[in-house]
Amino acid sequence: MKHITICILFLCMAFVGHAQKPTLHFSSDGEFKIVQFTDLHYKWGKKASNKAIECMEEVLDAEKPDFVMITGDLVYSASVAKILPILFACISERQIPFAVVFGNHDEQFDCTLSEIYDIISAMPYNIQPDRNGVFSPDYALPVMSSDGYRTAAVFYCMDSHARPKLEGIGGYDWFRFDQINWYREQSKSFTKNNGGTPLPSLAFFHIPLPEYALAEADGKSPLLGSKGEEVSCPRLNSGMFTAIKEQGDVIAAFCGHDHDNDFAVMYKDILLAYGRFSGGNTIYNHLRPNGARVIVLKENQKTFDTWVRLRGGEIINQITFPDSFQKGKKKAK
Repeated sequence: MKHITICILFLCMAFVGHAQKPTLHFSSDGEFKIVQFTDLHYKWGKKASNKAIECMEEVLDAEKPDFVMITGDLVYSASVAKILPILFACISERQIPFAVVFGNHDEQFDCTLSEIYDIISAMPYNIQPDRNGVFSPDYALPVMSSDGYRTAAVFYCMDSHARPKLEGIGGYDWFRFDQINWYREQSKSFTKNNGGTPLPSLAFFHIPLPEYALAEADGKSPLLGSKGEEVSCPRLNSGMFTAIKEQGDVIAAFCGHDHDNDFAVMYKDILLAYGRFSGGNTIYNHLRPNGARVIVLKENQKTFDTWVRLRGGEIINQITFPDSFQKGKKKAK
């Protein structure tokens, strides 16, 4: 109870001083570092849940990112409203901007996705926009240039839902056509404002696209990292990857969902990558220890470095996109 009281008190105090949401921007050296946590699966009253927070604290202190992205499955029990301030206090305390997209388990307990969104978006250093009445909104986060005068990159953060609503279709849900149209319109607007040139962009969501499975199966590009289970993607393909390819801005997509996968693979010149399972032993996981993916963007370039930092300090799967996926280039360490 003491820990809960301290966290809530901290958050209440921080609300007063941080009403304005921070702006993302490249550093003076032209880099922007992201830490991706995924599948925290925090379970109220379960001691193993503390491993998720311990992992987050360790990675944040080691990497000192400019931004934190959490790609779903935040909780794994009821008492969600109590869990969330505890779960994300370690980010707010370090004054790091962060955002969240939902996973398929987040809607299963005692808070709706709208309620969860509102709780999180009110936390210090969260930069998600207001819902404006939308149940579970998709949103775009611009990253400003190092000089602060223009948008230099964009992060598309999208809800990949849970189970399909159509009868007779099992597995997991897909991006709806209105979501794909939303992405297209956002992308067109950013491109127009950039003089007709697409901005180097990233996409974040929870459930992998069907193209993750296609890329893994065709074997044309190296699969760098661990594959411990089949790709759990939708059984129907609504065309999100095609839209990304047509718009020409997203150079990489990052998901979670499959706890025993942390691989990255290039497909049609776009990187499709998993984060690293970041939770404790509240649900299945065989990639141990837990950890996080780190992504370092380069300003005005369609290239980036990425690696996985494990709890305990080891760094694995160091990759430079696209070089690590091209013949004759250096592969992941």
